[in-house]
Amino acid sequence: MSATTATWLLIAIALLCANLPWLNDRILLVVRPASGNKHAGWRWLEWLLLYLLTGLIALGLEHKLNGVRYSQGWEFYVVTFCLFMVFALPGFIYRFDLRHIFQRS
Repeated sequence: MSATTATWLLIAIALLCANLPWLNDRILLVVRPASGNKHAGWRWLEWLLLYLLTGLIALGLEHKLNGVRYSQGWEFYVVTFCLFMVFALPGFIYRFDLRHIFQRS
């Protein structure tokens, strides 16, 4: 796998993982809540766990392509966290704004 392919694969995985909590009504993507609706706290927790999972996938791809893991400063993790937030925006907008409009029509 080339570095370009791995980069695009990681971006696609990050986009999918950032939006899954907002598009899925199951807790941790498996268990249906008893009330039928998943609380916003669960969505944020899932989002954070999927951010960490995406980071682990990125570390694995980095090790596979380069054979080593390069050390990063705190700035790198803040930037990736903010980028993951931006990636989650479509799912967040759909969940809290557009879904209600689509259900009314």
